[in-house]
Amino acid sequence: MESFIALKSRNFKLFFIGQSVSLLGTWIQKTAIAWLVYKLTGSPFILGLIVFVGLIPTLLLSPYVGSFIERCHKYKVMKNTQWLAALQALLLAILIYLKYYNITAIVLLSLMQGVINAFDVTCRQAMMIDLVDDKAALPNAIALNSAMTNLARVIGPALAGGLLSAFGEDFCFISNFLSFIPVLYCLYLMKLPAFIKNEEEVNVLNKLKEGFIYVKSEKRILSQLLLLSFFSLMLIPFTTLLPVLAKEVFNGNSQTFTIFESAVGIGALISAIYMTSLKKMEKLYNSIILSSIIMGIGLGIIAFSHTIWLASIGLVLSGLGMICQSASINTYIQLHTVPEMRSRVISYYIMAFLGMTPIGSLIIGLIAEFLNTRTVLLLEGFLGVFSLSLFVWYNYKIEKELDTELKIINEE
Repeated sequence: MESFIALKSRNFKLFFIGQSVSLLGTWIQKTAIAWLVYKLTGSPFILGLIVFVGLIPTLLLSPYVGSFIERCHKYKVMKNTQWLAALQALLLAILIYLKYYNITAIVLLSLMQGVINAFDVTCRQAMMIDLVDDKAALPNAIALNSAMTNLARVIGPALAGGLLSAFGEDFCFISNFLSFIPVLYCLYLMKLPAFIKNEEEVNVLNKLKEGFIYVKSEKRILSQLLLLSFFSLMLIPFTTLLPVLAKEVFNGNSQTFTIFESAVGIGALISAIYMTSLKKMEKLYNSIILSSIIMGIGLGIIAFSHTIWLASIGLVLSGLGMICQSASINTYIQLHTVPEMRSRVISYYIMAFLGMTPIGSLIIGLIAEFLNTRTVLLLEGFLGVFSLSLFVWYNYKIEKELDTELKIINEE
């Protein structure tokens, strides 16, 4: 089947299997830590702070990481980041098992995870093209990776809800640590070409500058990164408010929260399945626009909903729009960036998608301290419509400029 063509590549299949298990553990822990922190503090701002410290390294380090990874063996970098992530998961599991509910310690371990992820996520995205035997299967590999991530986003919170009720928070954190065993095993089974080190002296600052100049010159890529940056800053942090939505707005418990998390995941999974079946890559621009609209509509539905199930529908739409937008932009960048710039441009993509989210989570968490949750969600939806309008207008201008240039060339 064409929807699974990338799985014919042995290395990608091993990557897919290992990451599938590990991501389940990640989402179990992510759900448990959000619920635990809100239960202990009752503060949307502290929730935002946890997300902030976990993702801010991505914003600060991504441009450097892209240049660093270009000069390193990506396979070795990925193995090292997985070992470090396993260590972080073990330390957090021990902390929770001993009932040492110290918010400062949780914040510091979240920061450690953020630094590791800044390298790991960039490396995984840049390495994707090396995992498939047929480069034509790259878009399918990206889509399957997205589908895997979002299936974990559906199943992980649902499992977390059951584990929280039956065994408590400590079991969730231990589960995440154990999930690193299969991913490390699969990584060591991979067989990748020998790394040829470039002995040429590299000035990292010059590399960063070249990457920035390239992104700036590619107006379509630039406009997509700016749109994604704004959505990551002001719309995607709606996920930070899910514990507040569950507990304060709908008077629910941990199971209500996991229903909401899973609803976002279902929407994201639908989006990922759609991306695996997308054959005409020229439709990516339309996917970006449609997904942005869907996300705005989803947030509006949540804001006005008065039942858990209607809110869940809004969350499904929001998750669908969020992932379809980011996956479409990711695929466009992977396909339209020259090979020597790919790692650096991907680092800017990750900075836009994951790097801006922590600042947004802090902002949204702070706003939610003063405005009710429904008002915040409605404000986010409005800002989404506004930023999309600017994006469409800017790309219309680009098309007009290109048409004018073509006419001049033809006349000559």
